[in-house]
Amino acid sequence: MSLTKKRLRMVAVASLTVLVLIYLYKVVLTSTEISPSRSSSSHLLSNGVVEEQHQWPPTEDVEQRNLRIAYEAQNAQLHQQRQELLHTKEQLAHLEEQVRALQAATPRKYPKVKYLNYKNRKRILITGGAGFVGSHLVDDLMIQGHEIIVVDNFFTGRKRNVEHWLGHENFELIHHDIVNPLFIEIDEIYHLASPASPPHYMYNPVKTIKTNTMGTINVLGLAKRVMAKVLIASTSEVYGDPTVHPQPETYWGHVNPIGPRACYDEGKRVSETLSYAYAKQEKVQVRVARIFNTYGPRMHMNDGRVVSNFILQALRNETITVYGNGKQTRSFQYVSDLVDGLIALMASNYTQPVNLGNPVEQTIGEFANIIKHLVGGQSEVKQIKAMEDDPQRRKPDITRAKKRLNWEPKVPLETGLLQTISYFRNELARSDRFQENSRKYFESPDLQRSRP
Repeated sequence: MSLTKKRLRMVAVASLTVLVLIYLYKVVLTSTEISPSRSSSSHLLSNGVVEEQHQWPPTEDVEQRNLRIAYEAQNAQLHQQRQELLHTKEQLAHLEEQVRALQAATPRKYPKVKYLNYKNRKRILITGGAGFVGSHLVDDLMIQGHEIIVVDNFFTGRKRNVEHWLGHENFELIHHDIVNPLFIEIDEIYHLASPASPPHYMYNPVKTIKTNTMGTINVLGLAKRVMAKVLIASTSEVYGDPTVHPQPETYWGHVNPIGPRACYDEGKRVSETLSYAYAKQEKVQVRVARIFNTYGPRMHMNDGRVVSNFILQALRNETITVYGNGKQTRSFQYVSDLVDGLIALMASNYTQPVNLGNPVEQTIGEFANIIKHLVGGQSEVKQIKAMEDDPQRRKPDITRAKKRLNWEPKVPLETGLLQTISYFRNELARSDRFQENSRKYFESPDLQRSRP
């Protein structure tokens, strides 16, 4: 009896299995029959639009299908454009890498520098070293073989003034505002940091005062910590509108403490006071140079001083404007003479202030006519309203510099002016060229079309 039950169970299982297999076979057969009908349920018309035929079960209408196909085509096109862009970027990166490799393999040419051994070579900090005077001082000290560290906040200084030294093993450029403390190891400091032209130092009077007070305190504090000698670049403006002519270093000055120039005049007077306070109290080695009107290449084109104003106006065939009646006087020294004087003062043992300027006096009216003659052109000289607190006479007494430093200016006025005019002519051409290229770029039809 048990055997019969086993056989019945086996027959039942086998029958059930056969039924399942038959059902699965029918399902597969049905799906294969439906697939061709779905694949042929639509066809592409001649105009590229898909027409719906007999689709079962219905999932989307003709318009939806056409939108989906257009969307997929657009996505495919965007994908292709992305691939092309990536390929272009890869090519550009490869080219940049080749350029960098070529630059690294090509040794950069620097001006020739004298070799000094470690006993004679000094580490010299120049604040404001990317400015007009500072950059020329950098050139002379680098050529002498010293290690130079330039600190500048680039308010009036420009990297272009020292770019020919970038990368040299003896040169370092630090973007820093000397109003904030600086901690480095040096042997000497030339503190030239401060805007020096009226438009620049009047632009932010509080900042000018801070640079000449807090900046000077930071420099003197650094000199105290590392026992460095420091030269403070003062100015003839400490004499104000002088009542003594010519001005010796013993003259105390005639300054308006609340006038438009006071931020610079009084700032430099306080800078001198701080210097000698540190010298007496902290035994810091201090040198003070009172610098008179200086001109030469790398002057800022828009510094508002007499030389740059007159030269630019003459080069542009504009009216040369003289403030006041033109009878006020100035004395002009070429920048290379000033640099020689600064280096000589730093090397000396003399600690009192020293005038560095040209004792040859010129009226502003005469100077305007000299510029007009050297530049040529059709410019006219015109007198306009005088500036407030404009000094009427300015001429240094350089007896002390001759005696203590064996220094006096050597470059004749005409020679220096011709060099300066050539520099400004090149700068104007460069500025006009860049302006024209910029105009062409921003007015190009391709750029206009690319804008949203």
